[in-house]
Amino acid sequence: MNALLKKIMLGAALGITLIATSFAQQYPNKAVKIVVPYPPGGFNDTLARISSDKLGKLWNQSVVVENKPGGNTTIGNTYVAKSPADGYTILITPLPFSALPGLYGSKLPYDALKDFRALIWAGSTQNALVTRKGLNINSAKELVEYARANPGKLNYGSTGSGSSNHLSMELFMNMTGAKLTHVPYKGSAPAVAALMAGEIDVLFDNVPNVMQQIRAGSISAIGVSGVKRTALLPDTPTVAESGVPGFEVNVWFGMQVPAATPPAIVKQVNTELAKIFREPDVTKRFNDQGVEVIASTPEEFSKLLQSEVAKWSKLIKDANIRIE
Repeated sequence: MNALLKKIMLGAALGITLIATSFAQQYPNKAVKIVVPYPPGGFNDTLARISSDKLGKLWNQSVVVENKPGGNTTIGNTYVAKSPADGYTILITPLPFSALPGLYGSKLPYDALKDFRALIWAGSTQNALVTRKGLNINSAKELVEYARANPGKLNYGSTGSGSSNHLSMELFMNMTGAKLTHVPYKGSAPAVAALMAGEIDVLFDNVPNVMQQIRAGSISAIGVSGVKRTALLPDTPTVAESGVPGFEVNVWFGMQVPAATPPAIVKQVNTELAKIFREPDVTKRFNDQGVEVIASTPEEFSKLLQSEVAKWSKLIKDANIRIE
């Protein structure tokens, strides 16, 4: 009886493996959708369109990009979480995704860690800490000293609650005891314009978004958020080395699929995307927007997501951050 049972179980396991393998070999046999939970423009959109173009040619299959903005990205995220787990719906997933569990709690219409399967960590950039012209604050240390001595007098811009620039400043304040007033804007462009106009004093923003203004002398860069300096601003120290030891914000971009997507398909798409991102023309397009290619395994991206959700959830709770 035991021998017969073993044969049955072995046959069943072999059958499942053959079905999964066959499924992966047939993939994709219809249009694939890449969902961007933001409006067109910016690196999230660029990442989707590079992937769409290259995968479409590789597979000889239609790969379309759908922008589904709104709800602080929860509309697009929820759409993918509820989509069939067959590999035909892919989500662009940047850093703010990891802050949403802390911001929304049980009101989030999906589970950030259980309803998705990590596909690939595509690349990373840094945020620059920039100040308005005439502020006369030349380092992170000086900013901390002034903000501590004048709590609430300085204000800082962001692109909204849970954005990478908002989280960067909240982490900065949490680590230093500095107090600045939050002024959210609907996008990077209006926030940078406000800084140049003197409406706000300080801003964390993606390095590529402020490069032109820094080089023109319209605003000043006093730090970058990574663990090492960026080649785009080689003379600008990290925030950690200029006054806030241990400070780090890695502005990452990745891709995910619904949680039950077959592992064979995840492995296939990950392998193909990793090769695409390392192609010289694609690497250049990443670098032109200040993004370093990572092209990780699904396991590496999964570990990043878990650590980032824990990091930002703790900060949001400790700092009592609320949706504005």
